[in-house]
Amino acid sequence: MPEAAKRVGQGGADVLVRVNRPWRLAVRDLEAAVGQDVRGLVLPKVDSAEHLLALAEITASVEEERGLPVGHTVFFARIEGPKGLLNAAEICAAHPRVVAVGLGSSDYTIVTGMEAGGPGNAIASFVVVNAARAAGVVSIGLTGAVVGFADLDAFRRSAEESRALGLRGAPCVHPSQVPVLNEIFSSTDAELEHARRVVEEYERALAAGEGAITVDGKFVDIPFYEQAKRLLGE
Repeated sequence: MPEAAKRVGQGGADVLVRVNRPWRLAVRDLEAAVGQDVRGLVLPKVDSAEHLLALAEITASVEEERGLPVGHTVFFARIEGPKGLLNAAEICAAHPRVVAVGLGSSDYTIVTGMEAGGPGNAIASFVVVNAARAAGVVSIGLTGAVVGFADLDAFRRSAEESRALGLRGAPCVHPSQVPVLNEIFSSTDAELEHARRVVEEYERALAAGEGAITVDGKFVDIPFYEQAKRLLGE
């Protein structure tokens, strides 16, 4: 595992390792995966905050054993069933290691008997987005099936719907999906330029004692200013 992680991350990408859910396998996976070149773990079928707390305790023990700073390994929790969805808020806020949370759309619809990519996926994703935003973590996922790489047009539509719903990125299972996701979830030059104008003009307005202005014909006050700063990474 250490050699594979180093090879995967040699271009500068963060390496995340998906572990298994059953405890006997999960503990072995944590012992195999936690290391200097692994930035985080993808945790499937998370259904409670207690589940994450137990994994965090084991991870801390392995980090200490290997001379890593406690907290080096972050968590991307995957909600893939109804119990997890009902506990989404607690899962998102369970531990500082949790930096991202997402809905496993295919698993979720299989377990619940819903139509894949149907309204149930969008509603469940909406719940996850709100729970993640309230906890200050990133929501990652698709309202449709991630395995749909045979029809990239449909995959693109799903990605567009997901971004509109507030999801900030998505996993993929095939190289052909990568450019689609990078395009859809990246800000356009026009969006970035507008955000820069919003920040610059609103800060001038604040200095002049004004609380609301218009930029490019659009109303701007504090929430829009904060949104623009987030877009610019400030």
